Amino acid sequence: MRNLKLKYKDIYIDNITPKTKLFEISKLVQNEYSCPIVGAKLGEFIVGLNTEINSNNKVEFYDLSTTVGNRIYARSLEFLVTVAAKRVLDEKSDILINYSLDNGIFCEITGQKINKYTIDKIEEKMREMVEREIPYQEMYVDRFEAIKYFKRHHQLDKVNNLKYTTNKTITLYSLDGVYDYFFGPLVYNTGIMSQFKIIYLKDNSFIISHPGPNDPNHVHEYNHHKLTFDTYKNYQKWGRLVGITAVADLNKLGTESLYKTAVDLFEAHYEEQIFSVANKISKNKDKIKIILLAGPSSSGKTTTANKLALYLKVQGITSYRISLDDYFVSRSKIPKDEDGKYDFADIKAIDTKLFNNNINDLLKGEKVRLPEYDFVTGDGKLSNRVLQLKPGDILIVEGIHTLNDDLTETIDRENKFKIFISPLMHLKLDNHNRVHTTDVRKIRRIVRDNRCRGTKAENTLEMWPNVDKEARESIYPYQDDADEIINSSLGYELNVLRTYAEPLLFGIDSTSKQYPEAIRLLNLLKNFLPITSEFVPKESVLREFIGREI
Repeated sequence: MRNLKLKYKDIYIDNITPKTKLFEISKLVQNEYSCPIVGAKLGEFIVGLNTEINSNNKVEFYDLSTTVGNRIYARSLEFLVTVAAKRVLDEKSDILINYSLDNGIFCEITGQKINKYTIDKIEEKMREMVEREIPYQEMYVDRFEAIKYFKRHHQLDKVNNLKYTTNKTITLYSLDGVYDYFFGPLVYNTGIMSQFKIIYLKDNSFIISHPGPNDPNHVHEYNHHKLTFDTYKNYQKWGRLVGITAVADLNKLGTESLYKTAVDLFEAHYEEQIFSVANKISKNKDKIKIILLAGPSSSGKTTTANKLALYLKVQGITSYRISLDDYFVSRSKIPKDEDGKYDFADIKAIDTKLFNNNINDLLKGEKVRLPEYDFVTGDGKLSNRVLQLKPGDILIVEGIHTLNDDLTETIDRENKFKIFISPLMHLKLDNHNRVHTTDVRKIRRIVRDNRCRGTKAENTLEMWPNVDKEARESIYPYQDDADEIINSSLGYELNVLRTYAEPLLFGIDSTSKQYPEAIRLLNLLKNFLPITSEFVPKESVLREFIGREI
């Protein structure tokens, strides 16, 4: 058979023997990268380095400094800790890969009581497997054969999930004799997996940390955000109480024509949170004068602020909304980022002095003529809106910097009530495959951007790194100072969003740089049986993204 060639950047790597693995090619160019290469794009698709080359093609490589590479590493680490746990724990025990927390992944052990010694033994086993450089092997199998395999091994979480998948074949991975499936490629072998830390928590749980794309050569330190952690745990506990902990539980309700039951449960849980926050504010209304609400993009801030205002009104409290966007400084004074673009996410882009003066005057009961920002001219001006608070009235301010005390430095802390909001998804695909909160927000935004602005999914995905950077730098560092967290996740929402997002994602051409991400999101959405929007209440937070037409 004739030898093959790959186009890499602007050169051709030729004389490649058919069935050569990409791992061998990656070694030829590794010195061009500052950290290990973990995956590749071969032609149009993201693949593992164990992929064989069987035709002339083009190739790109991903190292740990890329989002794609980081996902591959995290996924491989989850499989590694799963296999190591099987070697250490009782036969009936399992590990639950739950969700991201700070710079780590929150995991739990089921089936037996563990302590720090147990976790140390699991880490020791992982280090041993790294030393052995065990290959991650990939294979395509018939879906029904995979179901039979997982049934024999009493992994009913996987059996239940695969029941609702229409794929004829699925990709299985094996590591040291253990088979599992994951929604994306893994690294070549365990030898590359040395960068991780395990932190024992309590209640049979631990955090496993790994390098992030912004600092790929160091394992991030884990900072425990208690309020966020407790919110996740409470939602998870509530899910177990109502019997919906995995996507298969939700899909099963659909097959029994009980989707409305699921919708009502999740909507009631969301509403109850807002009622609870309003009640807490009402009990402290003599002190609380301003509500500051922040959350990453597509968290449902607008709907939540409106509902909170309504619940406060029920408690006899009148509230007024102020937009932080109206306090931008003149465009010439807005800081620029490393690419020379205006950085509206920098707090220096906000006229904090004017904002504090206005808030303090309002809290004194004075009349204030509020500003408005003209995004066309890039200048602020006085609006026609004049506001004066009566005793007992409250201000609601929504914006990315509202949890940062630098924004409200002249206002006493006891007068402020801070709320962090995010869709903290608790549902898993199965015990070892989680649904990322980031993906929920990303799909929400794809749908909303297209409906409200006519933006293509490709463009939304293209700008997502900046959206993510904004949250990492301006919101997440201040979440611990929140008085309350509102989890805006509706467990059923991806079932609904699927019908809106799929056509938009399919619209991304295979030549686009965003095509691999579109395929990844499409593969995620395949796990959710569709729910029509007629089940979604008119005032649901989900309507902020899909629209209110019913």
